[in-house]
Amino acid sequence: MGYSYSSAAVAVSVLVVALAAAASGQLSTTFYASSCPTALSTIRSAVNAAVAREPRMGASLLRLHFHDCFVQGCDASILLADNATFRGEQGAFPNVNSLRGFEVISSIKMQLEASCRQTVSCADILAVAARDSVVALGGPSYPVELGRRDGMTTNQTMANTNLHPPTTDLGNFVTSFAGKGLSPTDLVVLTGAHTVGVAQCTNFRSRLYGESNINAPFAASLRASCPQAGGDTNLAPLDSTPNAFDNAFFTDLIAGRGLLHSDQELYRGDGSGTDALVRVYAANPARFNADFAAAMVRMGAIRPLTGTQGEIRLNCSRVN
Repeated sequence: MGYSYSSAAVAVSVLVVALAAAASGQLSTTFYASSCPTALSTIRSAVNAAVAREPRMGASLLRLHFHDCFVQGCDASILLADNATFRGEQGAFPNVNSLRGFEVISSIKMQLEASCRQTVSCADILAVAARDSVVALGGPSYPVELGRRDGMTTNQTMANTNLHPPTTDLGNFVTSFAGKGLSPTDLVVLTGAHTVGVAQCTNFRSRLYGESNINAPFAASLRASCPQAGGDTNLAPLDSTPNAFDNAFFTDLIAGRGLLHSDQELYRGDGSGTDALVRVYAANPARFNADFAAAMVRMGAIRPLTGTQGEIRLNCSRVN
């Protein structure tokens, strides 16, 4: 509370660095300093170019990292394509026909394989690309712990269980995040990533036509592009500034302009649940940036494979 811009910057540079150092004894922000010194600059250049071409891509790359970490840890299992042996996470209900950015990750991987063969993991590419996407869209930077290795399995059933639909209520989300070692504050601030990007009509139709805690003019403005039947893949922005990483998501929630049911659940307007946190972030964008950076470090430390676990894939879409 009461953060100034400068004190929030201190929070990012001190608190987040401390969290990164403690995230995992086997991960390090300098992991590729000797083995692939151009790794971070290669990823950053590719992400900046992709976001410049299409700002929405930043949100898509950020979402890939989220949906990867929440299934069986940050192991790039979300990048594995289906084959004769398994059906992967890409076909899970929360992911099917909505994941994007694979071509950006593939291009980065090809560049890194050309300069540092079988050195940089796909899991680390996802983590760094997510951070660089946030920065490219105007959000905070933060240190990314590196040294993750790539998983050799993928689990569609687990993805369907661990990635909750947009109809999920607050209590179930709190329980889910707790199972990953994340707090209700982490839940609110990480959901704030919906300050960028869009959603398909099929994910917010029930809110438009069946919920009362939605701003009436806002709902009316969306019904033309999201009718009660048809238009499932029509898109709407998740907040009022979908190409800018800012705190508009939270001010929109207070105004009843949350696009998804699960987003509006963060602010019910009666002082219960996480209402107070939403008010804090709506009033203080610097505080949101600082807390988001710290929460991303914590999320990036969910069950990483390190040492001799897993592998370093040559192609992110299949095991070696």
